[in-house]
Amino acid sequence: MALRRALVSGASSGIGAAVVERLLAEGWQVTGLSRRDPGRGGAYTHIGVDLTDHAAVRRALAGLTVEALVHAAGVLRTARLGTLEAAAGEAMWRLHVEAAALLADCVVPRMPEGGRVVLLGSRTATGAAGRSQYAASKAAVVGLARSWAAELVGRGITVNVVAPAATDTPMLHDPARGGVPPRMPPLGRFVRPEEVAGTVAFLLGPDAGAITGQQIVICGGSSL
Repeated sequence: MALRRALVSGASSGIGAAVVERLLAEGWQVTGLSRRDPGRGGAYTHIGVDLTDHAAVRRALAGLTVEALVHAAGVLRTARLGTLEAAAGEAMWRLHVEAAALLADCVVPRMPEGGRVVLLGSRTATGAAGRSQYAASKAAVVGLARSWAAELVGRGITVNVVAPAATDTPMLHDPARGGVPPRMPPLGRFVRPEEVAGTVAFLLGPDAGAITGQQIVICGGSSL
């Protein structure tokens, strides 16, 4: 079965926007979710919605059938012990974990055999100084993916995580990072959004049909 219809969250910026552009270039029909409409045309349809508003998301996705779900929406807040803010941790948890669960709950039950789910994680999921709340939310994403992979394998639906190191997106330059600057990978440059999008596109394609429950790290040598 050729996968043709994809739902992508975080579609207006950063990695999500790069994923949308890659999939459109490969002939997909893409429905994008974000609060801001990026103004694309052609095979792109936009749904303006706050992913933390569960009732609004369920209304927006009622009856939608797709062969692929990519949850790329994300936010980064950093703080060291002694300055942690509960509201920041809650915001990251709601967007990275609760929104992922909500989107999957809305569309995966209707997803046909051979469907694909890709969640955007982070190399920091294994832990990073000053990023504990962010890392915890991204570690939870891996737990979701592996659990769903086990649950859906009988339907031929794969679920994987793509986990980049510091990527050259607006998030990289967000003042909310505070005193925890991004770490340059040993490769000597930041990961490019297009590289992450390429990995996502591979996982949505026919050659990745036997890959499920995995976290693929794009680290530029940071894990060496």
